[in-house]
Amino acid sequence: MTTPLDPAARELVSGLAARARTAARELALLPRGRKDAALRAMADALEAATDEIVAANAQDVRRESAAGMRANLVDRLTLTPERVAACAQGLRDVAGLPDPVGDVVRGSTTPTGLQVRQVRVPMGVVGMIYEARPNVTVDAAGLALKSGNAAILRGGSAAEHSNRILVQVLRAALRDQGIAEDAVQLLDAPGHDPVRALMTARGELDLLIPRGGAGLIQTVVTESTVPTIETGVGNCHVYVDAGADLDMAERIVVNAKTHRTSVCNAAESLLVHEAVAPQALPRLLTALARAGVTIHAPAELREVTEAAGAPWVEATDEDWATEYLSLDLAVRVVPSLDAALEHVRRWSSGHTDAIVTEDRAAARRWVQEVDSAAVMVNASTRFTDGGELGFGAEIGISTQKLHARGPMALEELTSTKWVVEGDGQVRG
Repeated sequence: MTTPLDPAARELVSGLAARARTAARELALLPRGRKDAALRAMADALEAATDEIVAANAQDVRRESAAGMRANLVDRLTLTPERVAACAQGLRDVAGLPDPVGDVVRGSTTPTGLQVRQVRVPMGVVGMIYEARPNVTVDAAGLALKSGNAAILRGGSAAEHSNRILVQVLRAALRDQGIAEDAVQLLDAPGHDPVRALMTARGELDLLIPRGGAGLIQTVVTESTVPTIETGVGNCHVYVDAGADLDMAERIVVNAKTHRTSVCNAAESLLVHEAVAPQALPRLLTALARAGVTIHAPAELREVTEAAGAPWVEATDEDWATEYLSLDLAVRVVPSLDAALEHVRRWSSGHTDAIVTEDRAAARRWVQEVDSAAVMVNASTRFTDGGELGFGAEIGISTQKLHARGPMALEELTSTKWVVEGDGQVRG
């Protein structure tokens, strides 16, 4: 039986949502120039407050490190001056992108003379629940503003000091620009009840986006009464085909696994075609060993793994399903492209899966048959990112198929409405 919701939590969220709705009405009417100026002002304000932001973040990092947070999660949590500057640049990048609001998706004239247009409009009030990644606070605020939406943000408690100062800085910049500061609000109250209130604020929020681990996402998707966009975990694969260039394969595999392990587009599984395994595995595993990667593989790969200098752990079905977010990689030799496709169909989370091959027919089959949000050919999985794909920042990677799929940026934060203009027509 569900515990009754604390009325104070419901009242808190309703108040935030009401203020956000008022701000959203203002944002929907703002011309692009005002929104872009506000985004640049927010970027400048972040850089000016770098010392305060880093100091607040250091409190969170010290507390969570002392509490035993895993190193890769501490990395996600940490803000350095360089990372603050990157957040600011992300806002400037968003300012430089076209404004989706008002775009005509399609239009026509009916036989009765009606002028029909489908036009992009803001969602309205967008809520976001996410874990200890304070950069998401900035990305979400910036994308919401540019797309004409007000944002209610609920970051993980591990980043409470970081999120608090970031939102203070962003709201002050909006206020200085003459824009309603309630366009960005932080649900800054402890406990699960405020989160439950946000998830069940149907009619007050227009959209809720979870971003984080599988547990968080599943909780929001199953318990929310507000429409959600599911951002999935990243059990991403790299498949080295029989037709692979092995120099290219080594670059891609090492980058996909080790460039940054704590992100959802890092590779977690490596498949190697048996035709190239005798040549490919020793060099790939040696390169991974140099980077400190532990290999999870069947017993028959133990000898080649240890000869390459990499730690070996015998793989089970759990390994093929795991998003490690660490210097661990599941490795398997497959007898054919069909076997690789079958493995991906069974174990992939539908985020990003890559093939390395010079065989164009194999590449075409991979693109056609892998049912993931992003499918890579001869490129690292790390490119599934809004900034890398030219969208500025991103609010998450959607692995569902309705409304939005893949990196979600400005267009994915809009809906459409139909505008129909006539000159007195009535339906017969």
